[in-house]
Amino acid sequence: MKLHRFSQVAVALTLLVALFALPLQNVQAFTIPTFEILSVDKDVSVTIETANFPAHQTFTVRMGAFGTLGVGGTVVGTTDSGSGGTFQATYDIPDSLKGSARIAIRMDSPEGFFSFNWFVNNTGTTTPTPTPGPTTTPFTGIPTFSISSVVTDSTVTIATNNFPANRDFTVRIGKFGTLGVGGVVVATTSSGSGGSFSATYNIPDSLKGLRRIAIRMDSTTGGFFAFNWFWNNTSTATTPPPAFVGIPTFSISSVVKDSTVTITTDNFPANKDFTVRMGAFGTKAIGGTVVATTNSGSGGTFTATYDIPASLQGSSRIAIRMDASGGFFAFNWFWNN
Repeated sequence: MKLHRFSQVAVALTLLVALFALPLQNVQAFTIPTFEILSVDKDVSVTIETANFPAHQTFTVRMGAFGTLGVGGTVVGTTDSGSGGTFQATYDIPDSLKGSARIAIRMDSPEGFFSFNWFVNNTGTTTPTPTPGPTTTPFTGIPTFSISSVVTDSTVTIATNNFPANRDFTVRIGKFGTLGVGGVVVATTSSGSGGSFSATYNIPDSLKGLRRIAIRMDSTTGGFFAFNWFWNNTSTATTPPPAFVGIPTFSISSVVKDSTVTITTDNFPANKDFTVRMGAFGTKAIGGTVVATTNSGSGGTFTATYDIPASLQGSSRIAIRMDASGGFFAFNWFWNN
């Protein structure tokens, strides 16, 4: 399962894994625009560097209070992405945020692209004296953990990856399908220096005997969280394949105008029936016309071709979406030419 930090929702929230592709190409492939903080001049300006930005988009740049993701923040600039990809830009910190310890920054374009991050409002490489909880530099990435081993009805051992440093995580175990939300608190774990570490937790009595169990870790500060699930079974001979980990996506391989579209998937879960829909551009194909049902087979990467429904023929841009049981989905759009 994919695990997320709150301030990186723009990159991954709700599995927005097939973000809109570049509108100047005939064949579209999704990218996820991101940016990192290069430097800060306290109460004066912040310099960023982008990655995977779409070309020829006008981005409105906002800054706001930490924790807001920059939504509804003060407009500090408008930036044209030019040829896209990677570029640097510097923005003035608005008067209303001067003196703030941490500030959110966000970039939005009219075509629906967006990205955000946050920064510590200090100068140069000097960082504030650490206090329990926050890291001394902005954390970037997605914290995750995998299941290392299970002793039936007794313990589960996990291995973390890309965890933020110096955070206390509340660990909960609950019923499968709940993502661990509201589960039984089994421990509080400090992430120490962050990154990768191993930890073992007791399975609570109320969940013993269940075949599958959810486990979740939430930081007590900063909004970080991660979750997964495991088979409550010690026998490797009878344990089903490991839980799917990752974000299913697909790109547009080719289009025959008003006839067909061919897609190529990546990191799809195995043995899932995906309902394929097409709809008007901008709808993400939610509630669109069902054009096929595709089984993912062994998962991973495969290619499939779908007919464009008569109701969408003549449209310049068309949305396409794939949904399966278990909450898996991905979407994209393509130029109908």
